[in-house]
Amino acid sequence: MDNNEWKPSQSGRRKQDYGPKVNFKKHKLKVGCFSGLPSSSLLLVDRMAQYSVLEDFLPVEQCNLDYRPEHGSAIDPHFDDWWLWGKRLVSINLLSETILSMTCDSEDFLQLHLTEMLHNAQQNELINGNSESIFNFHSDTSGHCKGQRSVPYNEIEIAIHVPRRSLIVLYGNARYKWKHGIYRQDINSRRICSTFRELSEEFGEGGKQEALGKELLDIALSFKGVPG
Repeated sequence: MDNNEWKPSQSGRRKQDYGPKVNFKKHKLKVGCFSGLPSSSLLLVDRMAQYSVLEDFLPVEQCNLDYRPEHGSAIDPHFDDWWLWGKRLVSINLLSETILSMTCDSEDFLQLHLTEMLHNAQQNELINGNSESIFNFHSDTSGHCKGQRSVPYNEIEIAIHVPRRSLIVLYGNARYKWKHGIYRQDINSRRICSTFRELSEEFGEGGKQEALGKELLDIALSFKGVPG
């Protein structure tokens, strides 16, 4: 990747884009100078297909992002576009580990259930330093404590550990209900992320822009691309 140019991006990041030209505000898409995904990704895409959740995944875009702590690199909680991109977002995490933070704006309630040893819960002070009173824990005959509490989604943050050289797939509620982001404090050394995206149903078989979708997919999977 470092043999190709990195271009400045937002929030202290640099990027390399392999994808079609898009105007998200006007919902316009065209081939532009898109020449396909890079040849180095052919092996990665083949390996992805070994997983059942990705066996029919056909990426039409790859975005490489370079995060560096000295640049304050981060990415704010966000949804990836729903008009253009499909039901799965696939990212490969390289060089260093990080934390992917998931948040939700919904004011609906989620029922939390906790099963832990009582002394661990007390020591960790899970919420506001007073986990026992908030969760109304009780001990069962095995000595474990159990508790539950209804909490608004917008008061919850889920921290997902993303190891070096791992792959993560966001789909379902993780794609459409929960925002994803990475905080500056969770970038401790240089990190490269390669994110692969598929087209939405509008560009698939029977969709309004099926022909354009097929053209873009044929270009993408030629694996002859250079960064745009």
